[in-house]
Amino acid sequence: MNTPSVATLSRLDPLGALSPDRLAELSSFCHTETMPADVDPFAEGSGLAQSVYVLHGAVEVTYQDGGHEVVTDTTVSGHRPIGKGRRILNARTLAPTELMRVDDDLIDIMVTWNQIETLGKFEVPADPADSARPAPGQTGWTQFIGVFSLDTLTSGAFASLPPAHIAELLQRFEPIEVRRGEVVLQEGDKGDFYYVIESGRARVTRLVGGVSMPLADLKSGDAFGEEALLVEGLRNATVTMRTDGRLLRLAKSDFDALLKQPLLTDIGYAEALARVTNGAQWLDVRFPSEYQHDRIPGAVNVPLGELRHALDVLDKAVEYIAYCQSGRRSAAAAFLLAQRGYKAAVLAGGIWSVHTAV
Repeated sequence: MNTPSVATLSRLDPLGALSPDRLAELSSFCHTETMPADVDPFAEGSGLAQSVYVLHGAVEVTYQDGGHEVVTDTTVSGHRPIGKGRRILNARTLAPTELMRVDDDLIDIMVTWNQIETLGKFEVPADPADSARPAPGQTGWTQFIGVFSLDTLTSGAFASLPPAHIAELLQRFEPIEVRRGEVVLQEGDKGDFYYVIESGRARVTRLVGGVSMPLADLKSGDAFGEEALLVEGLRNATVTMRTDGRLLRLAKSDFDALLKQPLLTDIGYAEALARVTNGAQWLDVRFPSEYQHDRIPGAVNVPLGELRHALDVLDKAVEYIAYCQSGRRSAAAAFLLAQRGYKAAVLAGGIWSVHTAV
């Protein structure tokens, strides 16, 4: 199987509405195949929600409504997915034919974000004092492959956003220029913004016994600063730029309304137990000393401060029910998981609610 070129994608509907950069990224998510003559291209995997395009060759299609057509790469219908919006009775290739398949959900996500961004175009705010809203041209998701990558849009923080929040979120992000060595967040300060790295690299450090210890390195597309906003506390680490770069930041009020609420799901102990019975996993995000003496049976322990390092060993096919003492730390943990594409929920009230329930 091969990946299609940008030129090929640009002539297909509705993909041609996307920018060349977006099409280049999308091409790696598409696959082409050459089928011999007299084969039904929908015989295998016909239940999958996919769009199938004819790149070369011809496919004869008969529809349940009695319609009939031959789709080729030279016809108008060849620019559209075969039979989209109609029920196919049968289909067959009339010659060796090259087809391209792409998931419908992926197309819909890309086109939705593209149209919303195009419609919004970040109008100048009526109140000039409203500095949280960027001026025209400052921020557009199509410009930021690292931040709004396909991985992010399909399995990261923005994949879970209600469509109604997308345009507003894009308008509320404020771009800021940063320099190498600049401290963006200082450990112990009050949390006020959520950050996404558009370009550049940063390092996360924490004071341990008076010594600054590195915790993580961040790159384009990575986010930080959510912990203090979620738990209404102070910054628990320092973030320093390792290179010049550009950040997108979101004020706490916008973070709460547009990201925190859509991504965080609180559930009670009874529902959590039912989910665990059906395959979910308890995730204790407290310190090992807390976990050792008071834990929910079957829970795995990954302290909140170490969660970023454990992402590679966690399973995206498993739902995690995060808990701590009260629900504060687990809210930060669940948000961190959700914005990276993991299925996560928060045990409302933490382990205190378990003691009350049993």
